[in-house]
Amino acid sequence: MITFVSAGPGDPDLITIKAKKALQNADVVLYTGSLIPGEVLSWCKEDCLIVNSADMDYEEIFAFLLKHKDKNLVRLHTGDVSIYSTLAKQVDFLKQNGIDFTIIPGVTAAFAAAASLGVEYTIPGISQTLILTRVEGKTPNPESIEQLLSNKHSSFAFYLSIRLLKKLKDTALALGYSKDTPCYVVEKASWKDEKIYKGSISTIEEKVSHVKGVALILFGAFLEQKETTQSHLYGSKYKKEATKESKSL
Repeated sequence: MITFVSAGPGDPDLITIKAKKALQNADVVLYTGSLIPGEVLSWCKEDCLIVNSADMDYEEIFAFLLKHKDKNLVRLHTGDVSIYSTLAKQVDFLKQNGIDFTIIPGVTAAFAAAASLGVEYTIPGISQTLILTRVEGKTPNPESIEQLLSNKHSSFAFYLSIRLLKKLKDTALALGYSKDTPCYVVEKASWKDEKIYKGSISTIEEKVSHVKGVALILFGAFLEQKETTQSHLYGSKYKKEATKESKSL
């Protein structure tokens, strides 16, 4: 059995219990480079074979999975394995070769960043939609940045885009977003050396010009955390109606 394990955003305490058990029982671990916390790998058995896949191409990864398919193999990815992890291509290979696998979900960086900032993505009257995406760079994006930002009442979390912040800014302003629209950057969300930068779409670029590594861009009016309408679920009228209905039952 091959187990795809989500390591979470960086803080070892944010890994799931199920994921930790998988690592403790693994005979072989193939992990995705320097973004995996060392403490996570320390949970493995002393005789566990631990290999870094950072310099491996697809064919080398596939060959490795095939070679160790009869062992208890963990394929360890950062964040949640369902987001920007190349999971689909690996799963397709395993299916073609009749190899069983299972997947353990985890915490993605967008949720760790929101926790660090103390914000909610879904604000009544402002946004009920969260878009996880990236600004198109070397990797093509079927959705243009213009198409994405046309959803003006959505909350945005941009992965892998810190070096494309100018493109995001220029496009947003050209589409009529206010220059004061909040835009925050969370570098290494949940890590001990996490850094948070707050600004607007017109000011944030200068504040994070030195950031080159792993960082998430949050963009949208939701960052102001101000409801323009009351949530129906928690409104006093709804509570009275719900109480009346429960008594009638």
